[in-house]
Amino acid sequence: MKKVFFVVAFLLVNIVTFSQSSEEAKKILDEVSNKMGSYNNMYIGFSQTLSNEEAGIKEGDEPPINGEINLAGDKYNLNYLGNTFIYDGKKLYVINTGEKEISITDGDLDGDDGFIYPSKLLTFYKEGYNFEMGKLVNMNGRKIQFVTLNPIDSNSDIVKVELGVDAKTKHIYKLIQTGSNGAKTIFTITKFKSNQPLSDSFFKFDRQKYLSQNYTID
Repeated sequence: MKKVFFVVAFLLVNIVTFSQSSEEAKKILDEVSNKMGSYNNMYIGFSQTLSNEEAGIKEGDEPPINGEINLAGDKYNLNYLGNTFIYDGKKLYVINTGEKEISITDGDLDGDDGFIYPSKLLTFYKEGYNFEMGKLVNMNGRKIQFVTLNPIDSNSDIVKVELGVDAKTKHIYKLIQTGSNGAKTIFTITKFKSNQPLSDSFFKFDRQKYLSQNYTID
């Protein structure tokens, strides 16, 4: 009987501890979303690196992929992987400068593949994840609090997301996605500016500009 009692007590303690950790983690994520979402606009410069221990690829083995994004509400202008993505709140324009081709679709990047695009940084956690507190780490003189997000969908291609938050500014600093194949995609924010002077046309697609440069528009 005593053994059963201790087992039940142990389980209850762990359930309560996990619940507290989950609530604390969600509180941090909400603080980040509210803080960064309060700006009129944001400029974020970032680098992306990959690692896969099973394949013998360590972070830093490959040169980073750099990108930048300007966000204002639902709108964004993203330069990433050699393409420019302009979302005006209704349509998404993907501009491939190498091929001089432009595709236009209704709606935003959908993320059906489980990948968290830079444009989703402030909202991706709100659906489909359980949360728990991670480690508090000193990175380049900054205290970074990690929050671990576990997908509810057991068939998700992403098995874990670790979000690093600057404990002082409540800004996102690092995001680590671990795939079902063990590969990790690491985003690190290298530059951040808020409330920049942007023209009204910054998030608009200028069709005539690209037609004059002989782009093909689907």
